[in-house]
Amino acid sequence: METNQRLAIFQSLIGQPMGQSLSGIGRWLSGTLLEVAEGRTVAGYVVRPDMVNPMQILHGGAASAILDDLCGLTVFALGREFGYTSVNLTVDFLNPARLGDALTAEANVVRAGRNIVHVEGRITSDTGKLIAKCSTNLVQTTVKV
Repeated sequence: METNQRLAIFQSLIGQPMGQSLSGIGRWLSGTLLEVAEGRTVAGYVVRPDMVNPMQILHGGAASAILDDLCGLTVFALGREFGYTSVNLTVDFLNPARLGDALTAEANVVRAGRNIVHVEGRITSDTGKLIAKCSTNLVQTTVKV
């Protein structure tokens, strides 16, 4: 059985801030990995002043970035030979998250086809309220990783 080195690396980083992420936006978001498994990733985030709109509520772009980045990380952790990139990202914003709120985001692979991987993501508050959810498709590129 072949070992998925990328998955093993992410699992070794559980509990640590993602400040060393390969993704620039991931470094800026500065989440903390909480769970990493084949096709599933969970991370924690805190809503900072540079993530809110003028009403001190999590900006939709920041929520979308959390979901897009975590979904991409989840696909990257599948350990496939080629890189993947987002084809689309549909986000529903359902409840506000306020400055200082602790959030949990999760990404789950729904279907991993040969060329297209479909992923769903969710952001919830520490009280369990659903803040945002997404669905996205990522397509295989010609870039070897």
